[in-house]
Formats: sequence, structure tokens, C-alpha cells
Amino acid sequence: MKRAGSQPNRPAHADIPANRKPGFATRAAATKILGAVVDRATPLDGMIDSENGNGAYRSLSKGDQALCRALILTALRHKPQIDVAISGLLDRPLPAGARALSHVLTIAAAQILYLDVPDHSAVDIAVEQANADPRNKRFAGLVNAVLRRLGRGKDKNLARIADVASMPDWFFNRLENIYGPEKAMAISNAQLTPPSIDLSVKADPEGWAAKLGGTFLPTGSVRLDAPSGAIPEMEGFDTGEWWVQDAAAAIPAKLFGDLSGQRVIDLCAAPGGKTAQLICQGGEVTALERSKSRLKRLEQNLMRLQLPVQAVAADMMEFQPEDGLYDAALLDAPCSSTGTTRRHPDVLWTKTIDDIEKLAEVQYQMLRRAIDFVRPGGIVIFSNCSLDPKEGEEVVERLINDGAPAERTAFPAGQLASLTHLFDTSGALRTTPADTFGDGATGLDGFYAAALKRL
Repeated sequence: MKRAGSQPNRPAHADIPANRKPGFATRAAATKILGAVVDRATPLDGMIDSENGNGAYRSLSKGDQALCRALILTALRHKPQIDVAISGLLDRPLPAGARALSHVLTIAAAQILYLDVPDHSAVDIAVEQANADPRNKRFAGLVNAVLRRLGRGKDKNLARIADVASMPDWFFNRLENIYGPEKAMAISNAQLTPPSIDLSVKADPEGWAAKLGGTFLPTGSVRLDAPSGAIPEMEGFDTGEWWVQDAAAAIPAKLFGDLSGQRVIDLCAAPGGKTAQLICQGGEVTALERSKSRLKRLEQNLMRLQLPVQAVAADMMEFQPEDGLYDAALLDAPCSSTGTTRRHPDVLWTKTIDDIEKLAEVQYQMLRRAIDFVRPGGIVIFSNCSLDPKEGEEVVERLINDGAPAERTAFPAGQLASLTHLFDTSGALRTTPADTFGDGATGLDGFYAAALKRL
């Protein structure tokens, strides 16, 4: 198996000379942002925010922004394969200082190999990008030759890189050690498929699946494979009948089952999808969130959904409940998010094993504190969207071994029938992007969930 290793708003294309080819500004923005992700570990979401993102991105029209996003996401998903394809067409490796040139080639190759963009357009603009950069001008001929060869031999090149893992070495090696080579490659391949849009519904998900032309998933979510129009314009949005929430992210709250008459605290609650679920399941919910801006977003979301919630701006490590202990707590903890690479392929280029270890320590401290919020016999469900046991199984194991006043227990809702094959021997739930629902449906993010009972 092979492996490869804010500025003010401006008019569209304000810094691009008039004689540049159409599409130049879009490719230049994509190249710049790709470099920021790969070279400086800058998270992608902030750079492609339409209001506060990267200036080159914000200067584009809405249509060009969509193309720019597609270029970046495709390049990140396939970067190891693209690296192998390009290196096989070079007589010698690019100079160590030619990082900007490498990103020009990567964006162009993503178009040639994986997107419906005419090869000549991708090549011509890449050559123009090289000529426009004094550092890369001397490589313009090389860019032209390599990309034309890539396009002429597209099928051969795609076959040559078919068995290249679509992840950086550090992470793929961890997956092999944790899950074995076969499943590691299955996870790698699964993250190449962009995610669908999933919805959680207040009531009658099967009916809403029919109304919206979606699919009713066995865990109760509604999947929109090809939504028509913008989300806010769809039936049921204004009246608060549903909200966007990945099907896997919706599972931990479901594991509480019926919460009627119970006081529940949702720790790290923003943006509010899980809070909404807990309320719909009958809980009297307190939503705790440290960030005031994120809490405001939660309150806005719950207002649209017409769901009552007590929202509190506080750090869970310092918060002291005034009305006594809770019957249940949900801790969906901050993590490396490595289970969400279908939606966020930049994660694998912006995180390291050091990040995972630091986040695991944070999770341990948070879980230990979460136990204190529930009464004896109360349930804490701990979850996150990491694929790494350091952030899941090992956190719970450490908590138990350290003598915390808690024990593993079954989820109140039991084992969801469509996911019974994904529960481990301790009763915890572990999914990966390579796993399927019980009916064979694909499209699960990776996550971990475990239930603990306060002693």
C-alpha cells in the first residue's frame, strides 16, 4: 500500500488585474487558503466565512465562492493521491522552498483528476499563477508540462494512485494500529465521499422525509441527498419543525430515550442541536455554554424551533447549579473531530497526535466534573466525534481506574436496533465512516459514546 506523506470587504476581484483570465481569482484564492491549511494548520471554516473570512475569498462572487470551496475541499480530500500523481511526473522533487508552487499544482490537479473542469482551463490558469509569482515564474514551463501530462494520462494516473491512502501518514498510521490495515483503508476511502445533509425532526420524521424528498434513516434522522433550494427556504424551516444535524451527531442524545419529568444539563451545548433533542425527548433542559456568542446562537436556534430552554453562559468547570443536582447530563466534549473528515477534511492537516493527547486530558477533566452534576443514580453520557480511543475508550477507562464515583452502565434507551453491531463489550458505542446502519446505509461520521452512572 502506498502512502504520501481579515480584511475589509472589497469589490469582487478588486486586486486582480483586468487582463487576468476568467477564473484566475478563484484559483488564486483557493491556492492561498490551501496553503494556510497545510502549511500553517489554519482551520478552514474561519477562512471561508462569508463575513469574516479570508479577504481573497470574500472578494469573490457567491458563485465563485462555491467553486473555491469545491476546489479546496477536493484538494484536501485527495491531497496524498495528488502528491503521488505529481511526484511521478517530476524528474526531480520540487525545491523545499517551493510550497506556493506545490499548492498551485495541487489545486490544478484536483480539477483535472476529480472535478468537471476542462483540462486546458486548469492548466492555463495554473501557468498564469506561476508567471504572476516572482518566486515561481521560472517554473511556469514545468507547471505546463506536468499538468498536461497529468491530463493526457488521466485514467492511467488515477489507476496508479487508487491504493494511496487519502490521509496524512501520521493519522493513517494510527488508524492502522487501532483498526487494522483493511478497516483503516475503508475509513480513508469513506471520507472521500462528501456528506449528505441530515435533519433532526421534532415529530414525524417519516412524514417529513416524504415531504422533503429525503430518506428516513433507521436512527430517526432524515437525509437529504439532493436538497432543492437553500435550507432556510425549505418547508418546515420557518415554523421550526426540524434542524440540520448530522445523523451520527444525533445519536448520543437519542441514547437517553424518554426524559419526561427529568432535569437534564447539556454541557458544551452550542449550537443547540443536542439540546433540542433532549427537550423533544421530554427533558427540562439547562444548556450550558462557555462562549457568550455561541450561546446567543443556541438561543436563536431554539427560538426558531419554539423550544423552551434555560441557557446559561458559564464554564462547566466553574459552574455551580443553584437548584440541586440533575437527573442526567450530556457531555459532548470538544475533541480532534477526526470522525468528521467527510465534512471537514482540513482536520487531518491541522491536528497532530499532540493535539489529540492534549484534548484527551481536557476531556478527562470535563468528564470527571460532569459526574458531579448528577445525583446518585443519575446518568452521564459522554460522547465526541473522534476516531481515536485516546479521546474515548481510554478517557472512560482512566476515570474508572482513578476511582471516580461512577460506573459503566447501559444506555437508558438500550442499544439502538440499527446500530447493535457497533456496540462494544463494555456497552459503549463506536462508529467510523466505514461503518453502516443496520440496513446497510452508509454515511456515518465517526464518534464514541458511553454511559456512566453516578454512585
